[in-house]
Amino acid sequence: MKDFYRILRYVKPYYIYAILNVVFNILTVLFSLVSLTMVIPFLGLLFGTIEVENIKPADFSFSADSLKDHFYYKINSIIESGTKVDALLFICGLILITFFFRNLFRYLSLYFLTPIRNGVVHDLRSSLHKKVISLPIGFFTEKRRGDITSRMTTDLVEIEWSIMSSLEMIFRDPLQIIIYLITLVFISPQLTLFVIILFPITGFIIAKVGKSLKKSSEKSQEKMGDILSVLDENIGGLKVIKLFNAEENVHNKFDKESRKYQSLMTSLLRKKDMSSPMSEFLSTIIMVVVMWFGGKLVLGGESLLSPEEFIGYILIFSQIIPPAKSFTSAYYHLQKGSAAAARVYELMDTENNITESANPISIHEIKEKVSIKNVSFQYENVPVLNNLNFTIPKGKTVAIVGKSGSGKSTIADLCARFYDIKEGEICIDNHNIKDIKLSNLRHLMGVVSQESILFNDTIYNNILVGNQKATKQEVLQAAKIANAEEFILECGNGYDTNIGEKGDKLSGGQKQRISIARSILKNPDFLILDEATSSLDTQSEKLVQNALSNLMKERTTLVIAHRLSTIKDADEIIVLSEGKIVERGNHSELVEKGGHYKTLINLQNIS
Repeated sequence: MKDFYRILRYVKPYYIYAILNVVFNILTVLFSLVSLTMVIPFLGLLFGTIEVENIKPADFSFSADSLKDHFYYKINSIIESGTKVDALLFICGLILITFFFRNLFRYLSLYFLTPIRNGVVHDLRSSLHKKVISLPIGFFTEKRRGDITSRMTTDLVEIEWSIMSSLEMIFRDPLQIIIYLITLVFISPQLTLFVIILFPITGFIIAKVGKSLKKSSEKSQEKMGDILSVLDENIGGLKVIKLFNAEENVHNKFDKESRKYQSLMTSLLRKKDMSSPMSEFLSTIIMVVVMWFGGKLVLGGESLLSPEEFIGYILIFSQIIPPAKSFTSAYYHLQKGSAAAARVYELMDTENNITESANPISIHEIKEKVSIKNVSFQYENVPVLNNLNFTIPKGKTVAIVGKSGSGKSTIADLCARFYDIKEGEICIDNHNIKDIKLSNLRHLMGVVSQESILFNDTIYNNILVGNQKATKQEVLQAAKIANAEEFILECGNGYDTNIGEKGDKLSGGQKQRISIARSILKNPDFLILDEATSSLDTQSEKLVQNALSNLMKERTTLVIAHRLSTIKDADEIIVLSEGKIVERGNHSELVEKGGHYKTLINLQNIS
């Protein structure tokens, strides 16, 4: 239940609503209690068992005896001035008034509960999203996206409907039970003590079923994460699935996971559905036992209760059963929701290993160089880079080439601190990037990668990501420099054209030019081009390369290249093989050496 208490912390900003909810819940219970206690004098008058005396009671006080004496004196006054029927009419009128206020206050309690329920879920969802986008890139290579999506969607929905929908019962029902029990103590302490002894027995049975329900819920939530992961993979790889006629195999895999989820949910819902009949039966047992025990006392003359007071006692006690039953249901809901909350907080509690130093340095420009010093790196014990050393002077371009898997893109990720290195260091002007304020570091950098990362938004807003404070004129100028203006104006709504999910409404070359325009708008000191043209056709490559040339002018640039034709003019070319530097120099020098670089040149038929 610790996860439930953590969720309740989110109620703090809405404490005013919580206080008002509790106040109106108390008023609801009190007026409900008054309407029920009216039954006792009603029955007494009806059966002629009430003997009233025309003796004015002492001064009024908030005690059970004083309230009883003044009420009966009022009834006697009505009878003396009229008839017993008039007294009955008076009691019925009071019952009607108390029921009106009871329902009014019940509505007001729900009115102030609604902003708490919706506010807590919103704040939790927002906190979870903030946490997810703050986690390092490495986290998402280890976790399946479908599982993360499940925690942010189905688990939060489960919290909303299991925990937050139970808030009414959590706030109201204990108050109702306590106030009713106090009233029953005043009516008959002996009989109420017997009732209190019976409650722990039912509580033990309910707790055992609730524990089992939580375990089943945890398994079902995990399985939903698996289903969403499979679905995410299937949609992302739909072209491959169709090309290889793998629809049936893929569907069978999905169907298998779905059937496992079906089985778990069947078991879960059966346990959940058992809770209501079981709690009702247990409540009925308690009610019958109380009726037998109390009736025995009244009939045997062992109790001071009159028959109408005993009936009133049973009536009030019967009103404890619905809140006890709903509180039991709330408990089962909480157990089910706690499993979802545990998964959410597992993600919330994930440690971010990309942290800033205690006193980070603020750097706003590169004055001299970017240095890679004795850098080694590995992914999960798989070596990727081995003792790299090179420098990128300010305003110069250094290109890195090599076969796939040689570690080229890893260098770019390390420079941006998407991962942290344990051996060696990367420095900007002799300052280790670990000592630089993270926002400052990434502000210095602009990245254009092989796969353009675009959002389901307008062209204008996708470019604006580069600099949120840029003017419209600056955005238009960035698009022009990136050779993107022509095709943008040809789109239906120009800059206001929505490009679809991941920019799927645009061609590869168009997407790249939008990405370049974004980097131009950012105007970074340190530019990283990660195979920016490798997936483009010849015509698109030419347009994109022209745009990149505009972007690279007088800028410190690291180029990770697959197509060697794009880096012939680089100030220095570094050749990687199995994570090591095997050659370095400019284009002419490396060709003359006739080594690895020359081999790559020959493979691509570059002169």
